[in-house]
Amino acid sequence: MPAENDKGLDEYRLDINGLRAVSVVAVIANHFSRSILPAGNLGVDLFFVISGYVITASLSRAKSSNLKGFLASFYAKRAKRLLPALVACVIPSAILICLFNP
Repeated sequence: MPAENDKGLDEYRLDINGLRAVSVVAVIANHFSRSILPAGNLGVDLFFVISGYVITASLSRAKSSNLKGFLASFYAKRAKRLLPALVACVIPSAILICLFNP
């Protein structure tokens, strides 16, 4: 049963996450050996389709009276979700590059 949050019902879709997992495994298998899964690159296409669906569903539930507020809310949510992972990857990588690359 979906949990309720401040924006209404939070629609967690186990089937969508399962498809994401299938697409990631397909890409990884294809990278190990093309003979394992020759069409593994289709996992990338599937992942993009799923991402488009999830973002579109999120946008259709968004409530805003004008385009500026709508876009600001959309990008604020994306930044809140993506920036911590970006910082966690970029800072250690930059430190390692400075230490080991002459």
